[in-house]
Amino acid sequence: MQSLRVSEGNRGPWLVAILAAALLAGCTAAGSRPPAAGKRGDMAVPVTVAAVAARDVPLDIQVIGNVEAFSTVSIKAQVTGQLQRVHFKEGDFVRKGDLLFSIDPRPFQANLDEAQANLERSQALLAQAEANLKRDIAQARYARAQAGRYGELFRQGIMSRDQSEQIAASADAQAEGVRADEAAIKSARAAVGAAQSAVNTAKIQLGYTTICSPLDGRTGNLAVKEGNLVAANATELITINQVQPVYVTFAVPETRLPAVKQYMAQGRLPVMAHPQDESAPDETGVLSFVDNTVDAGTGTIKLKGTFANPARKLWPGEFVRVTLRLARISNALVVPNQAVQTGQEGLFVYLVKADQTVESRPVTTGARVDQEVVVESGLKPGDTVVTEGHLRLAPGMRVRVRVPEGGGRKRPART
Repeated sequence: MQSLRVSEGNRGPWLVAILAAALLAGCTAAGSRPPAAGKRGDMAVPVTVAAVAARDVPLDIQVIGNVEAFSTVSIKAQVTGQLQRVHFKEGDFVRKGDLLFSIDPRPFQANLDEAQANLERSQALLAQAEANLKRDIAQARYARAQAGRYGELFRQGIMSRDQSEQIAASADAQAEGVRADEAAIKSARAAVGAAQSAVNTAKIQLGYTTICSPLDGRTGNLAVKEGNLVAANATELITINQVQPVYVTFAVPETRLPAVKQYMAQGRLPVMAHPQDESAPDETGVLSFVDNTVDAGTGTIKLKGTFANPARKLWPGEFVRVTLRLARISNALVVPNQAVQTGQEGLFVYLVKADQTVESRPVTTGARVDQEVVVESGLKPGDTVVTEGHLRLAPGMRVRVRVPEGGGRKRPART
């Protein structure tokens, strides 16, 4: 081997070149070696899992509904007059029978007084007619008796025919007078009846000058203020809504109607209404009405729930989230919604087996309850399914269970 001789003056540059060449050769040799195989656990896909649980699950229909007053009454004046006083404040809760409005009663009191005076006069005329009848009956009886005596005297030849006929004619006149008195009594009684009707009408009109609440409810906006003239059956004074109890109206798809009818036949169905305030608890009522016609335009049917509304939290006109509970499914298997995936052959879940590999398991799902879904077939209690990390999975792949952020102490990775 030929040696390389370097002069003393050129030794520095040559040493640098030799060292650089050696380093390059070492790097090339290292790069040409295959990488060391990693551990098998480094190939596991990190996933989040959940256990299949068995518990009682409510079978619910959740929709948006609208609160409706149980009863709404529009208060109008039934007589024309000046609104004298309002006995409540706008928005007050009033009870049935509470005094709401007073209309000036003086004209109607005057009409009542006049009607009562006319009634008393008619009653006096009736009494007079009855007295005349009694008098004329007595006179007619005497006249008939006298006519009989004079007739007997005429037959005995003691009295002339002319005198006898005069007495008989007088008796007939007295009888006709009795019939006239009877007709006068009937007329007087009719007058008394008419006068009594006028008194009753005047009392009713006078009663209309005070307006009371026909139900328990909350008053709305006052349309007419004190001192204004109100017209009979024309001026709406206020509207009262009955809010205890109250209706919640909602619509469900027509496809759910058979289930609603089926469970209604078994008993009363509870309805929960949740106001817009997230912190407010649900109000509970019962299903009380199912419409007799499906809306052909929307494919829904109208239902109503009746709520006692003791705290008056449900307000007419507001929108609420409604839950109609049809039944409770006993020992139903539930998994998180995100565990169920859709593939070419239908719904499936990734089932984590004992060796930490996954299997694609077809499932049949049922009702959804909040963030969970009922699995009707394909799983059993205690099975573990993947809830996050599906995109990197395929059947047979190994997984590594991870704890979600905020899930507490981390579990050690299993390989």
